[in-house]
Amino acid sequence: MTTSGPTQGERPLEGVTVVSLEQAVAAPLATRHLADMGARIIKIERIDGGDFARDYDDVVDGLASHFVWLNRSKESVALDLKSSAGVEVLERLVAGADVFLQNLAPGALERMGFGLEDLAARYPGLVIANMSGYGTSGPFGDHRAYDMLVQAETGLIAVTGTPEEPAKTGVPTADLAAGMYTLSGVLGALFRKARTGRGAIVDVSMFDATIEWMSHPMYMSMYTGQEIPRMGIGHPAIVPYDAYPTKDGQVLIGVQNNRGWVRLVTEVFDRPEWADHPDYETNVKRCRHRETVDELVSGQTIRFTSRELLDALVEAGVPAARLNSVADMVGHPQLAERGRWAEVETEKGPIPALLPPVTFRDVAARMDPVPGLGAHTSSVLAGVGYAAAEIDDLRRRAVIA
Repeated sequence: MTTSGPTQGERPLEGVTVVSLEQAVAAPLATRHLADMGARIIKIERIDGGDFARDYDDVVDGLASHFVWLNRSKESVALDLKSSAGVEVLERLVAGADVFLQNLAPGALERMGFGLEDLAARYPGLVIANMSGYGTSGPFGDHRAYDMLVQAETGLIAVTGTPEEPAKTGVPTADLAAGMYTLSGVLGALFRKARTGRGAIVDVSMFDATIEWMSHPMYMSMYTGQEIPRMGIGHPAIVPYDAYPTKDGQVLIGVQNNRGWVRLVTEVFDRPEWADHPDYETNVKRCRHRETVDELVSGQTIRFTSRELLDALVEAGVPAARLNSVADMVGHPQLAERGRWAEVETEKGPIPALLPPVTFRDVAARMDPVPGLGAHTSSVLAGVGYAAAEIDDLRRRAVIA
């Protein structure tokens, strides 16, 4: 195991066992973060290829980038859930778990005779996390859902991009939203279980999670009667908030209040007359005169190199940033200086990995290997009482792999 940081203390979810029927991004993200905090994650995969995210690409020494990101510190069990023997194995695993999580296609669990209500009745202390695309009811309840499709249905694509062309976000936002809300729901259910012994069925859909993140444009549209405009890097409700030109590139400036505006125009631009100008003195007024304000700001920023402007903005306390590439992000000094890089093992050898965003000062971050397909099948089954001969028989019948 590779760790980073202090080792005294206990990870907060030590002793919690999660059985997860998961694939793609949303559910593996939730369980990856549970694993980061010490939970044991038993990842159930198809025997014929496993989690299909394993095949998204092969850029990480032959492994898929999504998979190595989302699946470290887990145990992989390859199981044929189309067989009655496979469902029996799953039942025995769930019987010893604290959490059961799934994000299969609509109706898949019911078809294998593994309905969640029945499961909750059999194991009243079990926390069940049920992830779906659009929820378990309604006209879209039986629709398959992928990140791009949910971004489109929720209006996220409509507010992303430039005035000329909409775009989906550069990372799978709907998946990420659903994964993070599932994580918080499971943690809340475990906290209640610790107090009451009572389990829960926690429902999270990609649609609902993304809709929550659309609340700002929702209110803008509801109360103005207009669609929120696509602004590229800019912001429809804040000015100046955009990329502005310099002698050798551009710098992003984000002024979110009037104090920031005053600092920008007086300390950086040396134009104090703009600070209390009747057209610019409040953000609401600056938005009304957006084009003029952006022209004024651009006319000043072009006098600086990017480095000069960033230094001046930071000294004045005005929020600003470079427009980094992904390569710039990888080499970012903030990551290096804070020791945010670690190493994890994979079946192809060690790879660099970022530490979890949530860290505990009294315990090391968990950075266990990314599992090969079915790497833990035998050990996990032995741990729930299967004898070696039984495991061999299941393997011979292609129930496990």
